[in-house]
Amino acid sequence: MRLPQAVIFDLGKVLVDFDYGIAIQKFASRCSLPEGGLHKLINQSALLFQYETGLLTTEQFFSRITSAAGYGGSFDEFSVVFGDIFTPVPEMVQLPAELRAKGLPTYLFSNTNDLAIRHIRARFPFIHNFEGCFLSYEHKLMKPDVRFYRIVEGQTGRTGAELLYLDDRPENVAAGDALGWQTILHRSPEETRAALRRLGLLPQVDEP
Repeated sequence: MRLPQAVIFDLGKVLVDFDYGIAIQKFASRCSLPEGGLHKLINQSALLFQYETGLLTTEQFFSRITSAAGYGGSFDEFSVVFGDIFTPVPEMVQLPAELRAKGLPTYLFSNTNDLAIRHIRARFPFIHNFEGCFLSYEHKLMKPDVRFYRIVEGQTGRTGAELLYLDDRPENVAAGDALGWQTILHRSPEETRAALRRLGLLPQVDEP
């Protein structure tokens, strides 16, 4: 198999784990809406989709959450709680640096939002080392929309098998497959690292 010339990483559930339940539990005491309603309002909701595709600004998103949830806190408080839902996956966070050491540029390709990225950039230094970041809210497109993938190709200057793409969502991986990208469906750090070893991008592990 042809060696890729660049590696594209998804962010959530690949490099960092996240749980909106953490934020919802903290919001619950400041909202008139019960926790079940907060889950429907925030977690993978139409409102979040609009925010992550750049159809709503952060201020508009906050205003709609406040109105719908009866939230009584400040914007600054909301920003901290909404963003503080991430934990890095150590075995994966190290991986882009390992690949860059082999001369492979790495890029971030994520369906995400402004508050999340602000928090991650402030807390997790690894995010600053990618050669480029393709973020849904900035481009007003979300994976698996092929137009978003074409932007990655255009700005990296690479197409087809020149790109290796790691993502935990089958539909996102399938969109990369359709463009001829090399892909890895991420299920665990161990499986992903094994796949990269098979491609010759990581050193083989000696069997005990």
